[in-house]
Amino acid sequence: TLLYTIKFESGEIVMAKVIKGTQVAKKVRHALRDEILEIQEEKPEFQPGLTVVQVGDRPDSNVYIGAKVKACEEIGIHGVHVKLPPETTQEELLEKIGELNQDPAVHGIILQVPLDCTTGIDESLAMNALSPSKDVDGLTDINAGRLARGDLKRCFTPCTPTGCMVLLEEAGMDVKGKNVCVVGRSKIVGAPMHDLLLWAHGTVTTCHSRTPDLSYHIKQADVVVVAAGKKELVKGDWIKPGSVVIDCGINPEPDATKKSGVKLWGDVEYPVAKQVAGYITPVPGGVGPMTVALLMRNTVTSAKRMHGITNPSKPLQRSYSTSSTAWRAPHLSPGATWSTAQFSTGATRSPAQFSSTGEPASCTGVYSKPLPGSPASRNFTTSARLAAAGLRCLRVMKK
Repeated sequence: TLLYTIKFESGEIVMAKVIKGTQVAKKVRHALRDEILEIQEEKPEFQPGLTVVQVGDRPDSNVYIGAKVKACEEIGIHGVHVKLPPETTQEELLEKIGELNQDPAVHGIILQVPLDCTTGIDESLAMNALSPSKDVDGLTDINAGRLARGDLKRCFTPCTPTGCMVLLEEAGMDVKGKNVCVVGRSKIVGAPMHDLLLWAHGTVTTCHSRTPDLSYHIKQADVVVVAAGKKELVKGDWIKPGSVVIDCGINPEPDATKKSGVKLWGDVEYPVAKQVAGYITPVPGGVGPMTVALLMRNTVTSAKRMHGITNPSKPLQRSYSTSSTAWRAPHLSPGATWSTAQFSTGATRSPAQFSSTGEPASCTGVYSKPLPGSPASRNFTTSARLAAAGLRCLRVMKK
């Protein structure tokens, strides 16, 4: 988070924190990459697979799909892009989806919408042809129904609202008993956002285009999530001081001063709101990066379910330290000595010795580059921990 200090005429100083979704998404991706490596230690055959099905050649869809495939490569998920021509018939699309439903190597399926076809395919019919167990976007009626009923353990939830929940957690906001206002009721963001907040025990009000006096509801809210698709719909002076504001809006406008030629605006009047809110997400760089990160997490979760792996994903570490000297590696072979440990941040390596008895061993020095290996060196994955700092050691090299 970034900190802003604002002084009001009354002399009161407020610290408004900007929740950087880009940074949080990076932590999610690193945690997933580490988890895959750890599982593969015990199950070498474990390989999460995600397939994106596209009909046609919409430029914006190509960009979104490219980002998803790139994220797969970074994390260790096998990502596949199935691109069908615009003249694909409904029967042909349903046949392809059926094949993917039956493929054991595919753990997640995305149907990229809107479909760019010339044959009048029923998008709802095609979407609901996805197996709910592989619907990692959480958009089938079955997954939506389970979410609405609070059956969260048996459904996938849409990635954008789920990402918003992670950002709220990052802000330290427990919504239990809090007044929450969701602006927007779309099937992809607004409606599932309401359900997730409700089952997290928030007192939720959903507002939309027919809601009179929108400002009244927002002024009462401890948490505001806006997904209306309208530039700066929510004015900054509507925000309750100290509240948490999550802006899901992405409203592009031509801007010759930008390298891309486009400026993105949120649904919230950001310059004013950030002077009032306790926490706020920017646009871009707020909610957007979380959508792909949570899609990756859903895919890994699906793969774990299909492999019968029941352990939950480890929570994100909110801070990192290398000051501790207490490493433990309880399951190494007797008498083994190890060195060159890589922290779960993926950023540093330290020379260390590990005792197979689980005794603390010294760990000193930090290197920005891996130490050179030798013909006798080999990669080894372990669940050793840097106990005091809570860091996970994922890779070590035999000395």
